[in-house]
Amino acid sequence: MGRILVTGGSGYIGSHTVVALLEAGYEVVSIDDHSRSHDFIMDRIKQITGTEVVNHRINLVDRATLEDFFCNEHTGITGVIHFAAYKAVGESVANPLLYFENNLVGQINLMRCVDQYNIPHFVFSSSCTVYGNPESLPVTESSPLLEPESPYGRTKLIGEAFLRDWVLVCPTRVAALRYFNPVGAHPSALIGEFSRGVPENLLPYITQTAAGIRERLTIYGRDYPTRDGTCVRDYLHVCDVALAHVAALKHLERHTDAPPFDVFNLGSGVGQTVLEMVQAFEEVTGTPLTYTFGERRTGDVVAVYADNRKAREQLGWSTLYSLQDMLRTAWAWEQALSQSHNTRQ
Repeated sequence: MGRILVTGGSGYIGSHTVVALLEAGYEVVSIDDHSRSHDFIMDRIKQITGTEVVNHRINLVDRATLEDFFCNEHTGITGVIHFAAYKAVGESVANPLLYFENNLVGQINLMRCVDQYNIPHFVFSSSCTVYGNPESLPVTESSPLLEPESPYGRTKLIGEAFLRDWVLVCPTRVAALRYFNPVGAHPSALIGEFSRGVPENLLPYITQTAAGIRERLTIYGRDYPTRDGTCVRDYLHVCDVALAHVAALKHLERHTDAPPFDVFNLGSGVGQTVLEMVQAFEEVTGTPLTYTFGERRTGDVVAVYADNRKAREQLGWSTLYSLQDMLRTAWAWEQALSQSHNTRQ
């Protein structure tokens, strides 16, 4: 098995993917500057897998330090899985330049190094935000890429375009995974979604409200043209997302005749409204929530959910975790986090 570089390896999806890679027999090295994650996550990964992963505390925007890393560590690296990007829609609306620099400059610097050392496989963390407000549902990989609703979404759209052009002149082959709404946590409750400050994603806000950390949950918008007036999203378990990255890497390794750049939707294929998620959490956990309705939030699309047939047929991937599993593991992670010595700072 190859040696895989994971950027953002201490992050939410990155840490679960590191676990999945180790369990699949890969060797892993991580880059994560911990600006949006915590250093204790690598210890948790060792507890789950029994394997120690070395993390290099590097910001990809720092080109010189990144180049030094590759100079010293490139030997044996056969693939890169790139997660190291900021992902909060609201923050990107408020500070677009932060997102343009971190997500795009960092990606360019990484691509330069991958190109220089002829690393053959690259898996890119993309997003359903590239579809904008889709004209028809579910979205397929050939659905129109409409105007993004946020600077975050724009960085993913541009990031894909960079890669699509790049593979025409280099030997690296790329799989871009457009995931919808990853939620939940590892069944061990040792790793999960760790929000600094007030969460922007729905499920951490739900669990923090249930735990009494937040006074109430605000549901943004009640007048959308959906079945209950709240936004519709496609939620899938983070462990399913992690397994898809392993499947995409193996696909690149085995199918040398596949397109040099390809995209895959990662979703459950089912749309849930925000209000339905709130009610399902109450039912699954037996924990009542205090919530209120607020104004629509800039950057939110009305509804989006996936047609995931391509990933199922070409990657051999399918979702293993149910909606109940997503909610149950997210709540177990929140409870474990509240009992540990680690803080949310």
